[in-house]
Amino acid sequence: MTDPEELQEEYMPEMEDDNSSAELTDDDGNRLYEHFRFEADKGQELLRVDKFLVLRMQKASRNRIQQAADAGCILVNGKPVKSNYRVKPLDVVQIVMDRPRYEFEIIAEEIPLDIIYEDDTVLVVNKPAGMVVHPGHGNYTGTLVNALAWHFRNTPDYDVNDPRLGLVHRIDKDTSGLLVVAKTPDAKTDLGRQFFNKTTKREYVAVVWGIPTPAQGRIEGNIGRNPKDRLQMTVLPPEDPTGKHAVTHYEVIEPMIHVSVVRCVLETGRTHQIRVHMKHIGHPLLADARYGGDQVLRGVPSATYRRFVDNCFAICPRQALHARTLGFRHPATGKEMFFSAPVPDDMTAMIDRWRQYLTQKASEKF
Repeated sequence: MTDPEELQEEYMPEMEDDNSSAELTDDDGNRLYEHFRFEADKGQELLRVDKFLVLRMQKASRNRIQQAADAGCILVNGKPVKSNYRVKPLDVVQIVMDRPRYEFEIIAEEIPLDIIYEDDTVLVVNKPAGMVVHPGHGNYTGTLVNALAWHFRNTPDYDVNDPRLGLVHRIDKDTSGLLVVAKTPDAKTDLGRQFFNKTTKREYVAVVWGIPTPAQGRIEGNIGRNPKDRLQMTVLPPEDPTGKHAVTHYEVIEPMIHVSVVRCVLETGRTHQIRVHMKHIGHPLLADARYGGDQVLRGVPSATYRRFVDNCFAICPRQALHARTLGFRHPATGKEMFFSAPVPDDMTAMIDRWRQYLTQKASEKF
């Protein structure tokens, strides 16, 4: 998502327990944050929204506002519009972003980064599990953005506080894997369009409870906020207008009695999509406390088996999900780029334990 250059204002913390029914989300179900809001008066003449905003925002260029509109950052009455939309009397015009407004300057912190690729335009990083992407409520330091600030501390053209630069998409705190960072405003605009148009390629590896049948499948179910628990997303009835269309393709790549290693390919990119969809078909991710995967869900719950499962959770104490591959068209060269990151040690060690358990059970039959 591309942001107007002047939107470098104070931070508005995300409240996880916010019960507002007017929460904004983009087409992928990701939360959006209002940075500016204008209401046209009763006598407003028809006027292009880019001109309307230029007249009301200091230091805002018309070109930057047009780029923001192209990236879906300008809403009128809650719906994204293009820059040629004509504002009418009493229209509510909002400028939104995929992160809250910052109330402070992001501080560079010397945090190691696993950089997979970098050139003058983009950087691809392998985020470890446990690292928050953006500073936010309760996580003001130790984030990936703080680490990027240190990495770019001697790069004059990269200001980590400039919303026109930086991370183009996100993954959950306890999901590991690949993310792309835009180092120029044009790169962020271009990559934002690719994600918006769903032309990027993203593949995940997950460990789930049970063995999904069939071994390959397509999960389709509209995803939205769970009305009974706002910290969860869920598959909503098709008629529910708050649900966003979501499709996940999966393939079982290693079945192991009570669990499976699964490859997931996103056709859409909704919040918690893989976690929600796999739970929806009865196979939540191992150790996923938010979606019930931290319980013994398969197998005879003997004391010995429970100790084994608890030991697996101790080895990998987070949802067993890794963003293994990422593909996109390079915003400067047009070349198709494809990157991969190996499954991290915690997931690998847990998978090995289940392999050993499978071997042990097989030997007990003879």
